[in-house]
Amino acid sequence: MRQVAKPPSDSTRLFRSEEELAALPASERIRYRLISADRRFHANDNIAEFVREGELTELKAEVQAKLQEVLRTLVIDTESDHNTNETAKRVAKMYVEEVFRGRFHPMPSVTEFPNAERLNELMIVGPITVRSACSHHLCPIFGKVWIGLLPNEHSNLIGLSKYARITDWIMSRPQIQEEAVTMLANELQQRVRPDGLAIVMEADHFCMHWRGVKDTDSAMVNSVMRGAFLKDANLRREFLSLLPRKSQS
Repeated sequence: MRQVAKPPSDSTRLFRSEEELAALPASERIRYRLISADRRFHANDNIAEFVREGELTELKAEVQAKLQEVLRTLVIDTESDHNTNETAKRVAKMYVEEVFRGRFHPMPSVTEFPNAERLNELMIVGPITVRSACSHHLCPIFGKVWIGLLPNEHSNLIGLSKYARITDWIMSRPQIQEEAVTMLANELQQRVRPDGLAIVMEADHFCMHWRGVKDTDSAMVNSVMRGAFLKDANLRREFLSLLPRKSQS
């Protein structure tokens, strides 16, 4: 049976006038710009360039209203229960400004400077504390990240605190750990351009601790190895041996 393509919904119809766009909720205006630009907007994508001034405030109000309906559907009396009077507002602020901040805000400013001394020895940054959220259940992910770099004379160098800022920006999105580490590696590879890059992340997933199997002892460890770390087993072994991971303590 031949399938007929569905027409676009009214909110995503292309070629809207500015007046029509202004009448839409902020979330629909942002979605419209993304679709018009043929840009993906998965849970772990950064969409900051499509958000205009003042729209995050509108977005928080939208999220608050939707969450209030969720609480109502869960049969929680938010009017007489003083503990939940402001819950929808607090959660909306938490999502947009904190735990999903990496989706809605541009990457923090990072100053790069040339490798004037031609440093080419192993550098390790970490452990960097990371906080993220599982995109399957929106449960917290808490962990540590270690970054190994083998710079060359053409590499750009960045301050130690900037590794933590870039990591936090990547991790502050709903995602799975495997993709988060790869995204962090891509960002650092592009900025620093080292001969070798290695990242290890060890994290506790509350979608396992809090629900499902309720296993409080398990953690997930994964890594990305590129360049010299992938080719040189001795360098890789040296990097891994220097990581004070929880399972080794």
